[in-house]
Amino acid sequence: MKINNKAIKIIGSIVVSILIYAIPTPDGLPPDAWLYFSIFIGVVIGLILEPIPPAFIGLIGICVAVLCKVGPVSINGDISAGSAISWGLSGFSNSTVWLIFAAFMIGIGYQNTGLGKRIALILVRTLGKSTLGLGYAISIADGILAPFIPSNAARSGGVLYPIISSIPPMFGSYPDKDSRKIGAFLTWCALSATCVSSSIFLTGQAPNPLALEVAKASGVEVVSWGGWFLAFLPVSIILFILTPLLTYFIYPPEIKKSPEVVTWAEEEHARIGKIKVKEIILILISIFALVLWVGSSLFEINATTTAIIVIIAMVATNVISWDDFLGNKPAWNVLVWFSTLVALAGGLKNVGFLAWLGHIAEIYISGYSVMAAMLTLVILYYVVHYFFASTTAHVTALLALFITIAQLVPGMDVKLVTLLMILPMGIMGVLTPYGTGHSPVWFASGYVKGSEFWKMGFIFGFTYLAIYLLVGIPWITKVVYNQIF
Repeated sequence: MKINNKAIKIIGSIVVSILIYAIPTPDGLPPDAWLYFSIFIGVVIGLILEPIPPAFIGLIGICVAVLCKVGPVSINGDISAGSAISWGLSGFSNSTVWLIFAAFMIGIGYQNTGLGKRIALILVRTLGKSTLGLGYAISIADGILAPFIPSNAARSGGVLYPIISSIPPMFGSYPDKDSRKIGAFLTWCALSATCVSSSIFLTGQAPNPLALEVAKASGVEVVSWGGWFLAFLPVSIILFILTPLLTYFIYPPEIKKSPEVVTWAEEEHARIGKIKVKEIILILISIFALVLWVGSSLFEINATTTAIIVIIAMVATNVISWDDFLGNKPAWNVLVWFSTLVALAGGLKNVGFLAWLGHIAEIYISGYSVMAAMLTLVILYYVVHYFFASTTAHVTALLALFITIAQLVPGMDVKLVTLLMILPMGIMGVLTPYGTGHSPVWFASGYVKGSEFWKMGFIFGFTYLAIYLLVGIPWITKVVYNQIF
């Protein structure tokens, strides 16, 4: 009987988990902690291979841990069935998870009303006379949508891809014929621009707020929406300006002018008609949300509370219907997925695994200076993304461990190094064709071939990292640190 690839991946994840548990428990680690770690690794392997939906993998992991009564903090060595399931469901009451969920609901408003498409077409019509201008139009459109659509797959693949993919055939540029005329350039601009915008805003991609929650579970309070934006500000300006220009020189299009695109955008914009009342309402609601997110500390309104208010306003004004709310499968999927991951990541600390692993790591980092240790952690956390097909899996598997190691370095400011590790999580997605949610969409278009994709990913990924290290770290440590903490 032939076993399909899906079954192999499922079996592989289970076998790895069992093999780890079969290894004798290391000295100094409680048996329950080793059992929990084996379950956790099985979940991480499953998230990397994705034989079944990630949310379902997380739910299975929680269920197994609850049945084994491992995960929560034990009281006198005993964990009741009630405390086990309370821990297992704790992620569903997490405010950050609900912020991500609410932001997905806001994103559906941009899709349903057509406002996202209108913004993109207006920018293409305005800036699309040259190919470089078209690259900037793509970047600006993505940047406008990024604070309100936290799924870069939905934002880039769902809103921008249908528009941008319509342009290359107008110039006879196809994946298998003359891709370098214009198609490859636009594809790389769109991909890399979304990676940049995913780092600019806390709500630019779903793993960003998840990382804050994992840090919080490790005892580290990080930053607000406004603090995140301010911390990344100079890097975001440089990368936003640089990305289309760098693409233009390193991966140049053969066609430099694109007047046909302007005509096409005008026709498409005329086809969708004048701006509708619902679009105007959504613009006003979005401005309201942005003001409250940026000024959350001033208004003393939690970011999640703002997001829920926005959902209520959208439903009340019929920007989206209640059926739209109930039928938004990506949002409900993310709610289950991230709720389980938050609980699972917190369990590593609860069972004492991180403390044990930290003591081992302390032996190897004891000779490092604070600055050397900080840079090592930041760079290593960035580079290991080559091994992850999901930023969410990356956060779940490694962030708590890296924070634990940082806590053991004498004199280390753990809040600072945690922030420095998580801010570039969006830009690290440019490294590989599978590194973040929208990458497979653009890679599958076929305009950028495999070898070119890896080469461009390396160039852009490490250019972004160098700028972040040279500009971002001094800005954060010497200029805005006291303002954002």
